[in-house]
Amino acid sequence: MADALLEKVREILEGHIDFEGQRTAELMTTAFLATVGVFAFLAGYIAQNIHYTLYLGLAGTALTFLAIVPPWPFFNRNPVAWLPAQNGLGAIGIEVDGKKVS
Repeated sequence: MADALLEKVREILEGHIDFEGQRTAELMTTAFLATVGVFAFLAGYIAQNIHYTLYLGLAGTALTFLAIVPPWPFFNRNPVAWLPAQNGLGAIGIEVDGKKVS
């Protein structure tokens, strides 16, 4: 029963992102965390309270996690067209520089 539940959760959460989506996710993560860090530091400095800094930093990190980690559709706008799988029974006839390779 637990395996079936885990399988359903995995199907819901499993998604695909392309290489451009990975780059976008990395840039967004860097920008969000840097912004949150600066904002949390300034808020804590102005209030002279380290707890504000810590709580705002934690909240911003959690929001960044929720914004980046799920496989949102805009992370898969440029999917890679892979070659079809070969079953070993026959070659599909790929040409490289005018020469046929398996």
